[in-house]
Formats: sequence, structure tokens, C-alpha cells
Amino acid sequence: MRLVFAAAGLAVASVFAGGVLAAPAYPVYPVYAAAGPEEDAVLATVQALFDGMSKRDAAAIKEQALPGGTMVLMRNGNPTQMTIEAFADRAGRPGTTHTQERIHDPVVRVDNDLAVVWAPFEYLIEGKVDHCGTDLFNLVKKDGKWLIASVADTGRKDCGGK
Repeated sequence: MRLVFAAAGLAVASVFAGGVLAAPAYPVYPVYAAAGPEEDAVLATVQALFDGMSKRDAAAIKEQALPGGTMVLMRNGNPTQMTIEAFADRAGRPGTTHTQERIHDPVVRVDNDLAVVWAPFEYLIEGKVDHCGTDLFNLVKKDGKWLIASVADTGRKDCGGK
């Protein structure tokens, strides 16, 4: 019995180590495929938020969020907190600079009408990485639609390949 557990533990450790040591893939936008239809629907909401940001479309950003949803952006150890509506108004300001946020290797968990997405991200300005970090999305399902209840992210400038 001990041999079976030891072999299973070694196999799990080998898979884990391989995943940790492997270089991350940075696929082209959109950046993910999830494990099932519910996970895909959750990620589609996140992608729609990113699309609204790229288009500077405040209404499209707000459409993906639960009214009153919150956002916390961590920059240099300092949190900036706002509503998603306030963020949408800021991101929706007219401009000519092309921006894009993309995630890779998302971890998606769904339980009934609650979901979470944890994913590394890159934020590009004019096609070049400006900053990177980790996004954390909490979503709820309301009337059959996934909505972002809160977002938190880290943002740093020490991005590989920048």
C-alpha cells in the first residue's frame, strides 16, 4: 500500500514540477480554452470586459459587471479601490492609444452560481507590454448570465519579455 501511495505521489510531483518549470505560453488573443461550457461562459464574460476596455466602451464594460461591483488595483504595494462603473467611465474616455489586456493559463472554478478566475495578465499599450501581474475575478450568475462582482489585480513593470 505504501508503494502505491509513493508512486502516486511521485507522479503528481512530476506533473506539478513540470507545470511549474515549463515556460508559460503567451497565445494570441483570445488567450484561453477552459474545461467545460460553464467555465467557457465565465471566461467569455472576462473577455467581453477586456474587449470593452480595448474599444474604450464604458457601456460594454459595465454590461459585464454586477451593479456596484468593485475593483482593487495594487500598484507598488498600494491599493486603489473603485467601483467597476467608475473604472468603466475612466477606461471609456476617448483616446487614440490602442490598449489590450490579455490573460494566460487561467484557473477557473465554478460552484453553482459563483465563479472565480485567477490568471496572469499582460497589459499592452500600442502592442508593447506596459505592465503585468495577476488578475482575480469573482463572478456571480444572475438570471442565467455571468457578471463580474469584483476584480483585484497586481500590476508591476518587471515583466519578462518586456
